[in-house]
Amino acid sequence: MSQQAYPYPVFQPAMRIISSITNAYPAVVTTTFNHQYITGTIIRLDIPLLFGMQQANQQYAPINVLSDTTFSIAIDTTTYDAFVPSTQYPFSQQYAQTVPIAEINSILTAAVQNVLPYKAT
Repeated sequence: MSQQAYPYPVFQPAMRIISSITNAYPAVVTTTFNHQYITGTIIRLDIPLLFGMQQANQQYAPINVLSDTTFSIAIDTTTYDAFVPSTQYPFSQQYAQTVPIAEINSILTAAVQNVLPYKAT
């Protein structure tokens, strides 16, 4: 018997597309729409070559939510190359994105946050 993934997951957070990252400490990341993250979520940055700031690619750290579409991340990007937002759809690559990978142990809130009801198509 094979194990299958749910097409409409009950729990999240999910990946979000990045529209900007500041050169600062901590760096401030802006997503293209509401990220639905909570403070203490550990986020990994996936940044394709097209977007610059390769020094931050695959780095991860806890975040502090600032607004529905922004959060600060404990990564020092002050000396990194600038993040270059895409001006066109990158057909040959994926978008720069945030990927939630963990949560600070003492919190564990997002891991049990129910986001139902999903509307199945």
